[in-house]
Amino acid sequence: MIYNEEYETLPREVLEVLQLKRLRQVVQRVYHTVGFYRQSFDKAGVSPEDIKSLDDLRRFPFTTKQDLRDNYPFGLFAVPMSSVVRLHASSGTTGRSTVVGYTKRDIENWSELLARCFVAAGLTKNDMIHNAYGYGLFTGGLGIHYGVEKLGASVIPMSGGNTKRQIMILQDFGPTAICCTPSYALNLAEQGEAMGVDMRSLKLRIGIFGAEPWSEKMRGEIEDALNLTAMNIYGLSEIMGPGVAMECLEGREGMHIFEDHFLVETINPATGEVLPPGEKGELVFTTLTKEAFPLIRYRTRDLSRIIPEPCICGRSLYRMERVTGRSDDMLIIRGVNVFPSQIEDVLIGIEGLDPHYQLIVDREGTLDTLEVQVEVSERLFSTAGEIKALQKIERRIVKDLKDFLGVTAKVKLVEPKSLQRFEGKASRIIDKRNI
Repeated sequence: MIYNEEYETLPREVLEVLQLKRLRQVVQRVYHTVGFYRQSFDKAGVSPEDIKSLDDLRRFPFTTKQDLRDNYPFGLFAVPMSSVVRLHASSGTTGRSTVVGYTKRDIENWSELLARCFVAAGLTKNDMIHNAYGYGLFTGGLGIHYGVEKLGASVIPMSGGNTKRQIMILQDFGPTAICCTPSYALNLAEQGEAMGVDMRSLKLRIGIFGAEPWSEKMRGEIEDALNLTAMNIYGLSEIMGPGVAMECLEGREGMHIFEDHFLVETINPATGEVLPPGEKGELVFTTLTKEAFPLIRYRTRDLSRIIPEPCICGRSLYRMERVTGRSDDMLIIRGVNVFPSQIEDVLIGIEGLDPHYQLIVDREGTLDTLEVQVEVSERLFSTAGEIKALQKIERRIVKDLKDFLGVTAKVKLVEPKSLQRFEGKASRIIDKRNI
């Protein structure tokens, strides 16, 4: 099923005409209403009149997260505050938050995009959806909430935390779908098992997971633990929130980008060069319909690939591969580029390990070091009285990391449930280097 067949199945040539019309409008509008963009365009020697084709966008400068912080809190808003009906802010670990605003129409568009996502995942108004994304300044909870209501389904506004109560509600209410981060889904499964709950017997059939990178192997772990079909959703607060792109149940090979609302490019993160569809690079988004907080060529730092080939579901929208990491999350260990998701792929492929790990980066003298801490399973921990069994696994991890990623790491196996759990995005990296 397709929620908005008119726009989700537009022929490419018709879609690009619509994109160009909306692109011209938004570039013109930000030039005259947002001082930052006027100065940025003038400095680059471009003007709204230069947009004669979609390819002309590459002549315009990028917008970065630092630009958002420099214009904190409302310097990039394109409407007066009297038109802003909601504010959200990112939860950055350093510096100021990035603040985003929404008009009434922005909220309506966002709600429809989430409704599109739910239908793509195979949900209908007859479903009950357990929403365990955080409510508040984070965009996830309320974004999902409004989308469920737009679909006409029932929403359980659980928010994050209070895991034991979450499990009780999952048992008692019997929701058929759940939305949360993939790491929290595994946490729920783990806690439920500890409570003696058969998590596979719940009524859940669909899980919609996002807000952090996760691997195909982790998808398999979640599906096995909760007995559901795990679907991938993509979004970021600066662009809209969840609902920028969504996997479809029929294909499950990449997430459809809602291109009637967002224009996407992939660039070489080092040079800024625009790459052709199909080549992996950093995603850059331009919002086409946002009123309160439009962004031109926003560098997401998310690394992915655009899939232009048609999908069996009938949607004409391009797809994006799951995010493999962020260009600014990339670890360089003695000249080797490493992403946490790559390490996760190695770990989950080894029997006897749980999908909970932490990466500790340090510097000894002039050389960087990487320590991988990973939990062993309860079964292995209880039966592996022989040190030799654990040592064998450690050697296997060291070898696989070297063979598959080209990085030498110290490996430390830790007891089950000893690493910190996260109710939102998992924080995998501790960087002790002073760089």
